[in-house]
Amino acid sequence: MKKLILGFAAAGLFAAVSSVSAQSEYVTIEMEVDVNAPVRLVWEKIGDYCAISEWLDVDCEITSGDGGIGTVRSLAGGRITEVLVAQTDRSYGYAQPAPESGFYNFYHGNLEARYVNQAAAQLVYTLMYDVSNLPDQAAKDADIAQRRQMFEAALASMKALVEG
Repeated sequence: MKKLILGFAAAGLFAAVSSVSAQSEYVTIEMEVDVNAPVRLVWEKIGDYCAISEWLDVDCEITSGDGGIGTVRSLAGGRITEVLVAQTDRSYGYAQPAPESGFYNFYHGNLEARYVNQAAAQLVYTLMYDVSNLPDQAAKDADIAQRRQMFEAALASMKALVEG
């Protein structure tokens, strides 16, 4: 009997997750900028997990962790929480955890400094999130454009920090 009840519970959970997943609409925003500096120097200047405060003009505080995977940063006076979920010697990826209530957009970001040659690098910033909560395509396009504008400005700021 327990197996039968668990089977129905699992089937119900799968159906609930499947219906939510089917409604999601994930978008990816990929941005890049060339930097006239060696990749090692680029990452030294902009790659710290709280360096975002310098190139996005937002306050940042490490609230837990040691800078490695699992480190949590708090941005904008605690309004945004981001968890470091991936890391290499020249990149990191982060995710925003699900809010206690309301829509969860599954927001993830990735920042990477790529080697071009001994004197040049390329910064690549990628965002991925769900826009299914927005009312129509115009709202989705506006949200994507706003985020692209904000993070392209951040890339320009990173370039200026490194080259300046």
